[in-house]
Amino acid sequence: MSTHDLSEEDVAARLAPVARRALAEYGVTPHAELTLLNVSENATYAVDDPATGQRTVLRIHRHGYHDGPEIESELAWLDALREDTGVRTPRVLPTEDGRRLLAMPEPGQRDPRFVVHFEYLPGVEPQPSDERLPASFELLGSITARMHAHALGWRRPAGFRRFSWDYEGAFGRGARWGRWQDGIAVGPAEQEVLGRLDATLCNRLARFGSGPHRYGLVHADLRLANLLVDEGRTYVIDFDDSGWSWFLYDFGSAVSFFEHDPRVPELMDAWVRGYRTVRPLPPEEEAELPTFVLMRRLLLVAWIGSHAGTELATSMGAEYTAGSCDLAEEYLTRFG
Repeated sequence: MSTHDLSEEDVAARLAPVARRALAEYGVTPHAELTLLNVSENATYAVDDPATGQRTVLRIHRHGYHDGPEIESELAWLDALREDTGVRTPRVLPTEDGRRLLAMPEPGQRDPRFVVHFEYLPGVEPQPSDERLPASFELLGSITARMHAHALGWRRPAGFRRFSWDYEGAFGRGARWGRWQDGIAVGPAEQEVLGRLDATLCNRLARFGSGPHRYGLVHADLRLANLLVDEGRTYVIDFDDSGWSWFLYDFGSAVSFFEHDPRVPELMDAWVRGYRTVRPLPPEEEAELPTFVLMRRLLLVAWIGSHAGTELATSMGAEYTAGSCDLAEEYLTRFG
C-alpha cells in the first residue's frame, strides 16, 4: 500500500520508526520530538532536539519517485544556488560520518527509504489573502529569474540527473503524477473539456519550443507554500520536484490551487516586472504564460487523483475538477 492511500496520522505512525533510526545516524537524541509537517510526495517532519534546543527538518522520500543520484543532484543545485547567487536555500545536515543521503530499511518493504536532514528555516509563507501579495509576486519573479539565469550558466556536476516536466512527462504514457483522466470527479463531460485542453496544450507547447533560452532546470513547485519570509529575508524551500521544463512553468506553479482568483492577471504582471529586473522576458513569451497556468492546473487534477489519501487532495476534490473545466473553457476561448 502506498502512503498516498493512508491518512496523515497513519503515515506518521508507519514512518516514525524509520525517522527514529535515521535521526540516530545524525546524532540526534532518541527523545527528540517528531512533528509531521506535510505529506505529499514525501513525508516531512519537524525535529525538536531537547539536548540542543535546535529544530531541524527530516524528509523521508516516497518509494519510486526519485533514486539516489537524482536526490543527490537536487542537493547539489541547492548548494550551488546558495553559494553562487545568494538565493537562500536550506543547508543539508550530514550524518556524523558525513553522509548527506541515507537509505534506511523499512520493515515489510524491499526498497529502502531515502532520507535527507535539513536545517530549519524561519519565516511564514505569503498568503493568497494578503494585501501585499503583488509585492510578494514581484519578489518571487526576481528570485525565479535569478534561479533560471543560474541554471543556464551552471556547470552541473558529473552524473547530474533530474526528470522532465515536458509534455510527455506531464501527460504522456509515463505521466509522473498519473493521468488527469483518473482525477476526482472526472466523468465523460469533464473528459471532453479537459481532453480539448490537453490537445491544445500539446500543440501550443510544441509551437513554443524548447530552445535553451526557454527550457532548462526549474524549481517546478515555486509556489507561496515554498517561499518563507522572515524579517526581510526570503528563503526558497522544497526542490523535490525540480527538473527540466519550460522556465515559464515556474509561474504556472506559483498560482497553484488558486488559478481561478481574479487577481491572477495582476499577480502575473507583478511576477513579470520582478522577473525582468534580472532576466529578459520577450513579449511573445509573456503572452504564453496562461498556457503554463493551465498546464499546471491539468497536472494538479492528475495529482489530486493519484494522491487522494492526502489532506490537500481530499479538501480540493470534485470542486477543483469543476473549476478546472471552467478555466479550461475560458482558456480555449482565447487560445484553442
